[in-house]
Amino acid sequence: MDLPEYERGLIGMNSKKILSLALASTLALSAGAAFADWGEAEYEAAAKICTEFGEDYTGKTVILHSNDVHGQVDGYAYIAALGDKFESLGAEVLLADVGDFSQGTTYVSASKGATAVELMNVAGYDIITLGNHEFDFGYSQLMENLSEAEFKTVCCNVIVDETGEPILPGTEIIETAGGLKLGFVGIETPETATKVNPGLITSIHFTAFDELYTTVQAAVDSIRDKADLVIALAHLGVDEESKQNGYRSLDLVAKVNGIDFTLDGHSHTVMTAGEGGEKIQSTGTKFAYVGVVIIDNATKTIEDNYVMPTKLNGYYVMAQKAEVAAKAAEIIQTVDWLYGDVFATSEVLLTGDKAPGNRTMETNNGDLICDAMVWSVLRAGGVMNVDDTQVVGITNGGGIRAAIKPGDVTMKDINTVLPFGNTVAVVYVTGNELLEALEASTFCTPDSVGGYPQTSGIKWTLDTTKAFDQGDVYVLNGKESSYYAPKTIQRVTIESINGQPFDPEATYAVVTNNFCAAGGDTYNVFGRSENSFDTSLPMDEAVMDYITDVLNGVITEAAYGAPRGDATQILPAAE
Repeated sequence: MDLPEYERGLIGMNSKKILSLALASTLALSAGAAFADWGEAEYEAAAKICTEFGEDYTGKTVILHSNDVHGQVDGYAYIAALGDKFESLGAEVLLADVGDFSQGTTYVSASKGATAVELMNVAGYDIITLGNHEFDFGYSQLMENLSEAEFKTVCCNVIVDETGEPILPGTEIIETAGGLKLGFVGIETPETATKVNPGLITSIHFTAFDELYTTVQAAVDSIRDKADLVIALAHLGVDEESKQNGYRSLDLVAKVNGIDFTLDGHSHTVMTAGEGGEKIQSTGTKFAYVGVVIIDNATKTIEDNYVMPTKLNGYYVMAQKAEVAAKAAEIIQTVDWLYGDVFATSEVLLTGDKAPGNRTMETNNGDLICDAMVWSVLRAGGVMNVDDTQVVGITNGGGIRAAIKPGDVTMKDINTVLPFGNTVAVVYVTGNELLEALEASTFCTPDSVGGYPQTSGIKWTLDTTKAFDQGDVYVLNGKESSYYAPKTIQRVTIESINGQPFDPEATYAVVTNNFCAAGGDTYNVFGRSENSFDTSLPMDEAVMDYITDVLNGVITEAAYGAPRGDATQILPAAE
C-alpha cells in the first residue's frame, strides 16, 4: 500500500507502525492531518486504538458507552462503527448511554430531543439512563420521545408523585448470547429538580439526600443475585458543586454495595477510574471519547476498561458507520437550512466557556444576553409599578451553552448559545430578596456553579474570601432543592442599580428567564415571588432582535469586546 503524502516525514518506526495499523484496521485518518506535531500522548493514544484490534474477542462482551453527547449528532456514527469492529473480531457488543443526549445543539433541541432518540435507534443502542437535560422540554415530552425508543431506558430514582412508582423501570438484566447476565441500574442526579424549569416537572420528584442511596441500594439488591455483574448507569459526575449533598458517583460507590462498575456522566469528566481508584469510567462530552469495557464471558469478570479518542490533535481517527452518518447528515442539513441564515456579524469572541467563564464570573456573552432581555421588556413599554431605573437583568450562567465566534452570526449560533427554549420573564422582588438571590447563586464561587448570575443594571461585589453562611435547604412547591438559603448575607454587596443608590427595601423588577423565574437553579427566591409574569418572548429572539435593532447587526469590540465590569470579585490571596 502506498502511504499518503501526510504520512511521510514522521519521526521513528513506531509512528509508521501506528499509521499502518490504523489503516489496516479501518480506523480512518484525515487526509489533511499534520501528524508531525503530535506529542507522546497522541502517539500513545493512537497506538492504543490500533493495537486493541490485534486480538480475537470471541468469548468476550464489550460495552461501548457514551455520556453527555449534547447534540454532537455526527458522533453516533463513530460508536456504531466501533461496535461493528469489535463484533467483526468475535465480541458481543452492547451500546450504552448515561444521559444528556436531548440538549446541546440545534440538531437535537429543534426537535425537543426526538432526533437524538432517532439517531440512537439507528446506531443500535441497547440501554441508557436519563440525564438532567432530558427533562428540559418537560416530563411529557421526554416520555413521548422515549415511546419511539428501540432501546431500554432505566432510571430508579425519578418518582411519579401520585403513585410513588418510578417513571421508568429502575433496572434491566440483559443476557448475552454467550450466557452473560448483565444487570443495569439507572440513576439520575437529584440536581435535576433545580436544573430544570420546575414548572415542567410538577408531577414527579427525584429522590434526594439519604433517600437517593436507599433507593439505589434497593434497586441493586433486586437484581444482585440474578446478574453476573451489576453495572450502574449513573448521571451523577464528580463536580465540586455536587459534593456538598453527596450526589457524586464517588459517593455512589462509597454508599451503595453490590455495584461492580459505574459508567458515569454529568460532569463532562474524562476518567477511567475515580480519584481513589474507584471502578468508574466517563467519556467527557460530545463524543470526544468512546468508553470501552471488556468482559470475559467465562470468568464473568471485567478484564479491561479504557476510553478511545474519536480524534487526535484535531483530526478524526475513527471510521464512521455509513448508515448512521447518513442519518446524522440528513438532520444536520435540515436544521442548517432552517436556522442557517446570517443576520449579523461579530467583531469579538463571546465567551462560551464554563470555568473560567459563564459559571464563575461576568462575561461579555452574559452582558449581551442580559442587556437584550432588559431591552426587550422596556421596548414593550416597561413594567408596571416601578421606574425603568429599577429594572435589572439576571440570567444563570449555566444557561449559556456556547460561544459566538467572530464573523457571521446565524440563527443557529444564537439557538446553540440558548438552546433551552426559555422565554423572557419578569419577577418583582425587594432589594433584600435580590441580595439573597445573588448570595445563593454564588455560594461556591470561585468554583463553578450553574446558577452564577450574569447581570445587567446591577453594580455588585462578591467577596469570595468570606464563607457562605449556609441555612436550610431550599423548598419549592413542597419539594426539596439541591441548594441552600443563606442564613445571612455575607459575601455579596450591591453598590448601585442603574447608577442609582441601592435600597434593600425598594421593589425591583428582575428581567430573567422563565427557568429562573420559576425558582430553577439557585433562584428559589424568584420562585417564591407572588408578583411575576412571563412575556412569552423566546430568549433567542430577544437577543437576535437586540443585535439587529440596537446594535445594527454588529456586535462591536467597543460594546462587548470585554465584560462591562458590573461584577467585582474579591479573591483569596495567591499562595
